[in-house]
Amino acid sequence: MQSASHLNSHSRLHQSPWHHRKTPRFRSSIDQSNSVRPNLSLPPKNPTFSKLSKLSRRFKLEEIEGCEGRSLLPLPVVVHRAGKSSRYLWDGAHLRLEGFDREPADGFRFGDEFQRLFQMLGEAIRHLFVPRQVQDNYMGYLKWKVLHRVSSSALQVLATQAMFRAIGFGSSHSLPSAAALNWVLKDGLGRLSRCIYTASLGSAFDTNLKRVRFSTSVLFSLGIGIELLTPAFPQYFLLLATVANIAKSISLAAYLATGTAIHRSFAITDNLGEVSAKSQIQTVCFDNLGLLLAALLNILCKINQRFQAGLPLIYPIFAAVDLFAIYQGLKFVHLQTLTKDRLEIIINTWLCSGVVPSPAEVSNKEGIDVLMNKGSKLWPIRIGCLDPKDSFSMVSVLTIQSLRHEDLYFICMEISQKGLTRKQPGILLSLQETAVSSDIIIGLLQACLIRKMLLPRSSSICNASSTEDSMLAEWFKVVEDSKLRAIRESTHLIEELQRAGWVVKNILLNFQEQIRYSLVREDSYTRIH
Repeated sequence: MQSASHLNSHSRLHQSPWHHRKTPRFRSSIDQSNSVRPNLSLPPKNPTFSKLSKLSRRFKLEEIEGCEGRSLLPLPVVVHRAGKSSRYLWDGAHLRLEGFDREPADGFRFGDEFQRLFQMLGEAIRHLFVPRQVQDNYMGYLKWKVLHRVSSSALQVLATQAMFRAIGFGSSHSLPSAAALNWVLKDGLGRLSRCIYTASLGSAFDTNLKRVRFSTSVLFSLGIGIELLTPAFPQYFLLLATVANIAKSISLAAYLATGTAIHRSFAITDNLGEVSAKSQIQTVCFDNLGLLLAALLNILCKINQRFQAGLPLIYPIFAAVDLFAIYQGLKFVHLQTLTKDRLEIIINTWLCSGVVPSPAEVSNKEGIDVLMNKGSKLWPIRIGCLDPKDSFSMVSVLTIQSLRHEDLYFICMEISQKGLTRKQPGILLSLQETAVSSDIIIGLLQACLIRKMLLPRSSSICNASSTEDSMLAEWFKVVEDSKLRAIRESTHLIEELQRAGWVVKNILLNFQEQIRYSLVREDSYTRIH
């Protein structure tokens, strides 16, 4: 006959882990410590341990054993991985992780398995080409990128074939050394032109990104067209090939320079490296599709001579498709960085409706502006240095004389060129060396307010002489009133800009807009004169 102590020890060996966690080990240690040190207070109760104790009492061993063999106990945690969802389950002894949306099937159904296979294939392709966290407009950009890269790659293959025919590649009368020399010479001139273009354009890659990207794409298509003309004029191969390579090199420089800003506009959680890597995968795969398309066209031309007659029509069709795809794809690029033009659009919208537009709304209003028609509006605003030839002399002199060291910018009137001969009044915003982004926002806000106040009185100010007292008094009154309002409303405007997703810590300015002024001290001014 077994003793009671043996029975108790044997029963403890067969207890489940759930009942084993309910054993008050911590309480016994606390009681012993209290017996030794009765004056010490108990430590605060651990909330995590309390939750686990409640959970263990809730899911008793009898309930788990009762559902074993019939169903699993679902736990309230779902794991999301690569587009799939899985849930933790407890089978009474082990923790399992199974598909959250999976339902037990009664039998094998071919349609369901095919749909599941198709879904897995689509998820794999999406995981290969699309970053995990990007803006919603990324898919629209990717759709047009496919069309652009395929048509562009096919055109490059056809142009390369045409250039080989022009230099007599494969002909017994060809001169390999002369052909190699011409090829090296055209590549060297193309790279030199690429360096000169990149150095001269500078900050325009940031401030006029879309216009630079599209205009150089047009240049690239023209270069492809020139290469296709080389078989018709083999005696001018070096000249035509060099001009075409210069155009393509400039386009490549613009493509590389603007690519980072475009990728950053799609990134959400600082995953710029992932977005750039996916872009390279997309480019390689889409270019290979273009190679296949060009190879298919060559096969068709060899099989059927009628396709050979229609080959000259391929270039304008593919070039038009390429440029149209680039134009449409750039519409889905919503840049969050502030430039002078974007900030002016934002301020004008905010003054009219009281709402700061989002980057997507500003992108639609901004467009690509290939023809550069933004300066055609009344009272255009310019940031830069005062030009004595194009300024209202008395207004400029009085404005400069009234400047103080605490003034971080000044605004005055100037004569703006519109077209070849026509001139109209404009507004100049000149920045001091110590001006920061908030000062630029205040200054541009004041300039927009001045334009809004002067538009109804444009004719009277334009017809008046620059030395007329009434015009000077009216101008300085408008400047003073607009400055007080701009300072008062600038804080709210900056808060709304940040709330709308704009980056306000830095404003991108082009080379001319980066020109600043500084004030000299009176003693230095006296010594100079």
